[in-house]
Amino acid sequence: MSPAFGLSRRSFLKSVGVGTAAMALPPFVFAQQLKRKPNIVYILADDLGYGDLSCYGQKVFQTPNIDRIASEGVRFTDHYSGNTVCAPSRCCLMTGLHSGHAQVRGNRGQKKQNATTLAANTVTIPKLLRQAGYVTGMFGKWGLGETGTVGEPLNHFDAFFGYTNQMLAHNYYPQYLWRNRDKVELDSKAYSHDLIMQAAMDFIRAHRDESFFCYLPVTIPHASMAAPEALHEKYRKLFPQFDNAVGRYAGPNVQNPIAAFPAMMECLDTGVGQVMSLLKELGLDDNTLVIFTSDNGPHHEGGHDPEFWDSNGPFRGIKRDLYEGGIRVLCVARWPGNIAPGTMSDLPCAFWDMLPTFCDIAGLKVPDNTDGLSILPEMTGKKQTPHGYLYWEFNERGGDQALRKGHHKAVRTGLRHNADAPIQLYDLQADPGESEDISGQHPEVVRVLADLLKIAHTASAAFPLYQAEFRG
Repeated sequence: MSPAFGLSRRSFLKSVGVGTAAMALPPFVFAQQLKRKPNIVYILADDLGYGDLSCYGQKVFQTPNIDRIASEGVRFTDHYSGNTVCAPSRCCLMTGLHSGHAQVRGNRGQKKQNATTLAANTVTIPKLLRQAGYVTGMFGKWGLGETGTVGEPLNHFDAFFGYTNQMLAHNYYPQYLWRNRDKVELDSKAYSHDLIMQAAMDFIRAHRDESFFCYLPVTIPHASMAAPEALHEKYRKLFPQFDNAVGRYAGPNVQNPIAAFPAMMECLDTGVGQVMSLLKELGLDDNTLVIFTSDNGPHHEGGHDPEFWDSNGPFRGIKRDLYEGGIRVLCVARWPGNIAPGTMSDLPCAFWDMLPTFCDIAGLKVPDNTDGLSILPEMTGKKQTPHGYLYWEFNERGGDQALRKGHHKAVRTGLRHNADAPIQLYDLQADPGESEDISGQHPEVVRVLADLLKIAHTASAAFPLYQAEFRG
């Protein structure tokens, strides 16, 4: 096996001193019927809005392969990202902590160059799964530690290919990508998404006889709005009215960035279909959980127009907002024989639930220090106990907080300048678009949520929320 994809499972277990008992089947009821633990493929789109898949209401273009995951599995209507921008959302996903507790709470930290670098001892999903005998691979954008730092991908995964730096990931035609710790120089015409998808499929092929966790955080459709030339031309012909528009962000300028968006989405959807076909070809289909979601709401950069595409669907706000459009994200999951086809779930759940869910699947004890709950029962048709509340904070743009408890949602903005900023209250059941602040009508609910907002937040020197938390 190529060393580019890490150690084999047997070699890995030997290297960390784990005996054959570690390869025993876990007590999980479904896994008892299988020869080995279920594989997990987690595909994370970048800045994809709630309304950007046809199975969630997109009318202008289709996403048939991703829709197939929903039609053959479960579609979540009330799933939330970890945060409203990239790095903190991914930190919540990897660590099982919401942004009031997580180490990384923004894309930039206060006076600390390595604020978005995970500490060396950080417990993450891949570290836990490796303890259960999984081989782990990550392909795409990391954003939680550069190569050579304690937070680099190989401190967590057996194999890595993609971007470590978030800023470089804005360019789909980079000069290089990283394979493990080796810099791979690229042809100027190489579209990075295609290379990332191929690396993920190579990993799956290489580990077809082992239990694997394939984390696939692609960069589509984050700006810049760039797609392979043939696909872009296809959609420029369909949307010629935007040919005078020029998208400027990272990499080359893009003529007609509006048309680039559905082109990028077709490219992404095709890649997802190829992964699904590969699992079928290798006989892994029935023993693999596939999840597709997005790291936050739609962006408004590089010439992208989320209003034209109705990217946030029925919700208010986009990326960098803590209104629903910035944090409520699409999520579909498929696991034949375990998830009933065509299932829909309105369970309020979030990225920090993935760590306990994957521990549940792998037969691992869930760490005590987590904000998440396993949603495996919900996926497999059993009664699920919901969270007491879900919480988010974002220290950029003046400092914001949000909290959902049942169907009530609290939002506070401008905390940097006013620690006592008023609470906006919304009834998501009656008003999913958060158009009417009902705080004046329900002071008792406001008081309860105000107390929870205080409890959920712990101070962070790197990501201060209130003015009093800033240091010199």
